[in-house]
Amino acid sequence: MLYDAIEPLLSGVQKPARYTGGEVNMIQKDPKRAEVRFAFCFPDTYEVGMSHLGMKILYHILNKREAFYCERVFAPWTDMERAMREHDVPLYSLETFTPVKDFDLIGFTLQYEMSYSNILNMLDLAKVPMTWEERERAGAPFVVCGGPCAFNPEPLADFVDLFMVGDGEEQIVELCERYRAWKQRGGSREEFLLEMANLEGYYVPRFYESLYAENGDFAGVRRLSEDVPARVRKRCIPDLDAAEYPDRIIVPFTEIVHDRVMLEVARGCTRGCRFCQAGMLYRPQRERSLETLTGLARKLLKSTGYEEMSLSSLSTGDYSHLPELARALVEEHSCNKVAISLPSLRIDSVLGDTLEQTQAVKKTGLTFAPEAGTQRLRDVINKGVTEAQLRASVSDAFQKGWSAVKLYFMIGLPTETDEDLEGIAAMAKAVLDEYFAVPKEVRQKGLRVSVSASSFVPKPFTPFQWEPQNPMEELQRKQRLLRDRLHLRSVTFNWHEPHLSFLEAAFARGDRRLGRVLLAAWKRGCRFDGWTEEFKFEEWMAAFADCGLTCEQFAHKRYDLDAPLPWDHIDAGVTKEFLKREWKKALNAETSPDCRKKCHGCGINQFVKGVCTACE
Repeated sequence: MLYDAIEPLLSGVQKPARYTGGEVNMIQKDPKRAEVRFAFCFPDTYEVGMSHLGMKILYHILNKREAFYCERVFAPWTDMERAMREHDVPLYSLETFTPVKDFDLIGFTLQYEMSYSNILNMLDLAKVPMTWEERERAGAPFVVCGGPCAFNPEPLADFVDLFMVGDGEEQIVELCERYRAWKQRGGSREEFLLEMANLEGYYVPRFYESLYAENGDFAGVRRLSEDVPARVRKRCIPDLDAAEYPDRIIVPFTEIVHDRVMLEVARGCTRGCRFCQAGMLYRPQRERSLETLTGLARKLLKSTGYEEMSLSSLSTGDYSHLPELARALVEEHSCNKVAISLPSLRIDSVLGDTLEQTQAVKKTGLTFAPEAGTQRLRDVINKGVTEAQLRASVSDAFQKGWSAVKLYFMIGLPTETDEDLEGIAAMAKAVLDEYFAVPKEVRQKGLRVSVSASSFVPKPFTPFQWEPQNPMEELQRKQRLLRDRLHLRSVTFNWHEPHLSFLEAAFARGDRRLGRVLLAAWKRGCRFDGWTEEFKFEEWMAAFADCGLTCEQFAHKRYDLDAPLPWDHIDAGVTKEFLKREWKKALNAETSPDCRKKCHGCGINQFVKGVCTACE
């Protein structure tokens, strides 16, 4: 058994619980009876992957079906990787310690562009050929990928057999069912992939090619056969109440990033922030009912023993039944000391009653995202909130006993000036003023204001997809300016490494040529690029040079509005015409109302009939 080779390695690595499995609620089946075995691979550490809600949902969905067995695989940290390579131990699953190469389907979730090098490293560690062409010759398992980064699949096109685009709850079952049928009847890999390519939401890169102009500029993606669609439409789950959701989740033996029950109250967002890719990709906005959520909460808390529950969505404060949900959860579970946390709150959300309900057990912290420091720039990005709303929200929180507030901003946004940066410091000072305006006998001691500023990364399917990223030197200058202005008592300033954002922008907007760069960087030792201590920026730049390319030509390129984009063959539901209108409105600092108040004709109501209720 492979575990006999793994066990001796554990005493010499950090956090051995990452590699042993056997946790509470882990699914155990007889692998010999499974007709399709699916290795769900998360290209990051156990702590990060086990915090991902999507993995919990899809793991539950597949394992509910007797014929399928979904097992988890995570990227081993560098110490464990060295030990595995030294002792010739292949990458394996946590459920049965089965080598990944022995599975039928190997699935990766693409949550972050900086995890791509880990995908190559995991395939190599699994002894699975990296490219789809090599796997075809070797008869190796199919490699499939899904998640938000699958909406620009081209940088990974050489390495992936099949991309799943959109909501995965139905797709992952359909994929396994189709695979089982193909396996039973026999046939070529190409026949199976051709069948999948003609179903909604699946992109098979082998049936398409990238085109380039004489000057080397990207010129489009073209299908190689009329037997596949010219554009791939995303899959969308129209009714979240009808969608499967786990009523028990795995409880790790070691601490993870989000160590709590996560209850997805809604999916999608109606706000239309122009920098936000998730707000565009996950349209239309859909909600779970109050009855469904309270029932799920009851089952999840009972089956896990967790004492904290997070209400999850892109904008939890917009959930239409939030006060009633918070009240119901607190009334039912406060006797068991269960804390309810509300992440992703908008400044203009009505918080009063809900905050009072959720603080009954424990104050879990408040996070607000003004994103920009001035009203002009907030209008540019269509944030739709004001400083007065921020003041009112934090004042309400301070009066109700909170003393820790996190503020998220972005620097490098289109049209940004130094005045906008000065506005970030001014907003932090405004929060301090609101705290000290609360009488001493009312407010809690220990004020902590955390200000975080990430660097803007232009993303596909947003109104800013055509915009270049600020050069690294300019982002560094802006960070220095903010560090100076935010040298305030009770204020902590955090920022993101601009070198990492530079590379992220390149892969977010890149085309198929970046596959060569990715392979070259992996050969140079790049992996765990999202981890500061492991990021090898110089090696990445050398990899670009090895391939005759530069990172700047992808990250800093300003696309013409009518130029072909590497992701044009993917249909995310929002039209290019809508994104162009929003881009033009951004340049004029003109806002667009919430979709619930006015339809802007983004295209999603034609894509999913009867779901976009504002447009009915």
